[in-house]
Amino acid sequence: MPGCFSLTALRDRCFRYSFSSHGLKSTTTDLGEGTIMHCWVPKSHSQSKPTLLLIHGIGANAMWQWHEFVAPLAARFNLYIPDLIFFGDSFSTRPDRSETFQAQCVVGLLEAHGVKKMSVAGISYGGFVAYSMAAQFGERIERLVLCCAGVCTEEKDMEKGMFQVRSVEEAVSILLPQRPQQVRQLLKISFHKPAKNVPSCFLNDFIEVMCTEHLQERKGLIQALHKDRKLSDLPKISHPTLIIWGEHDLVFPLELAHRLKRQIGESSQLVILKNAGHAINVEKPKEMYKHMKTFLIDPLPPPKQESHSNGRKVD
Repeated sequence: MPGCFSLTALRDRCFRYSFSSHGLKSTTTDLGEGTIMHCWVPKSHSQSKPTLLLIHGIGANAMWQWHEFVAPLAARFNLYIPDLIFFGDSFSTRPDRSETFQAQCVVGLLEAHGVKKMSVAGISYGGFVAYSMAAQFGERIERLVLCCAGVCTEEKDMEKGMFQVRSVEEAVSILLPQRPQQVRQLLKISFHKPAKNVPSCFLNDFIEVMCTEHLQERKGLIQALHKDRKLSDLPKISHPTLIIWGEHDLVFPLELAHRLKRQIGESSQLVILKNAGHAINVEKPKEMYKHMKTFLIDPLPPPKQESHSNGRKVD
């Protein structure tokens, strides 16, 4: 348990207040078969607004990853922001650890809230789930935003040295940190300009509050992403898709962005954010929001070539 004062717990309460003040309410839905999902949903669903689903990645709960976007997006969309299984207040007794199962749970959750059509944005692991939703439930998905999501990674990529880690076990130790030094490693590979000299007491507090629950289950999620993964097995999708990537992403290197663009084809466009690493939602939230807003709200233009966020075009 955290000590008498926890900065992490305080920040979590602030995020809850912010979400609530922007028209969202906390809900918990029983999907059956031992599966419970928590989700932030509109206090009042407006028929005049489109619906947008925001899916978080590995790490803290959904609030920590999407808090910068709630205020501007809630004014334009009916927002649904779930905690994926084994994050926040969501869990399951079922043994499935695949992104396919996560996608099915999210769709079941939205069905329970009466949502049939939506656009979806996913960060990192959330992008894996978003892609799986599009592959499995294509008719329900209108537009797709995939942010630094290494969907097109293959098991052999690690063997060839594409990543900063040499094994899945090493990746798990960093992505699910249990010691301050592991958090520092996570910051180093996630940010282009990581915070330095963060006191260990703050890092230990974050670990206690955010990184200890469902640890074995989260390990299973990461292992399932990697095991036997082949690009040839990845289903094709044709939805209008915006791919946003940090130029200096060390978690999922930029090659995977180009690979994803080729996989989806002409219905996709790629934006590369300069001076950003993997955590673009933290390092470049305004630029990320700008591109999301243009893509999700404006009429769809003809398919474009890849571009950098400052306007420089690349083929």
